[in-house]
Amino acid sequence: MTALPFPSVFVSHGAPTLIIEDSPGRDFLAGLGKTLGKPSAVIAVSAHWTTRIPAISGAARPETVHDFYGFPRSLYAMRYPAPGATALADRVRDLTGAVVDPDQGLDHGAWVPLMLMYPEADIPVAQLSVQPGRSAPDHLALGRALAPLRRDGVLVLGSGGAVHNLGDFRFGQEGAAAWATRFAGWLDGALMAGDADSVADWKARCPEARVAHPTDEHFLPLPVALGAAGPAVRTERLHAGFEHGSIGMHAYAFHGADDSINGGINED
Repeated sequence: MTALPFPSVFVSHGAPTLIIEDSPGRDFLAGLGKTLGKPSAVIAVSAHWTTRIPAISGAARPETVHDFYGFPRSLYAMRYPAPGATALADRVRDLTGAVVDPDQGLDHGAWVPLMLMYPEADIPVAQLSVQPGRSAPDHLALGRALAPLRRDGVLVLGSGGAVHNLGDFRFGQEGAAAWATRFAGWLDGALMAGDADSVADWKARCPEARVAHPTDEHFLPLPVALGAAGPAVRTERLHAGFEHGSIGMHAYAFHGADDSINGGINED
């Protein structure tokens, strides 16, 4: 059983085909649930639900949303029938001012990693949006408002991409371009140092930021997960690597200064 408070976590969810193809990223996510232990509930912060102001899903039975096109038919048949977390959604509203959306389902940024991590689909899930019109410091503050929930065993799971440039996506390509490895290295250094200020100021601090993330939405779940650990953070690298040339699959667990560390390291 995982000790409380539960760590907050950022994962890179990759392409939708991650769940049906063998890869180091898939293998990592398939073992992550056992590494972390079972939370009481999950707040999934997905890059694929973007809103103007924060929103939290309040559906009692969230739909599995197949928000992608042109992929193998088997993907569209998949369902992740996790129960909703309606009471948790109300708590998130009270802590953050988020609007409760009674109809929002789980998009692939949420259900793909969760299906690999917790295939039994028996943990209540509420999905939280990101706001590309707001800054990384805003998302860091959003995460810090969620920090009290970790004491109740809630997993704040940011799901985006450490590096996410679809313009340079090359299916099946191994390795990564120099700009991608430089950005991932800078980000890893800032996170392992617990330097939330650098992460919040990422566009100014790293020259490769705009190439690594032509748009912000896949980066923004990261400062939410980082913020949920509180102002003093110990970071644990869980996984590192690239897939399809321009998709950074790095993952991190964030612990508050007084949390016990319960995870492991898996680098590829």
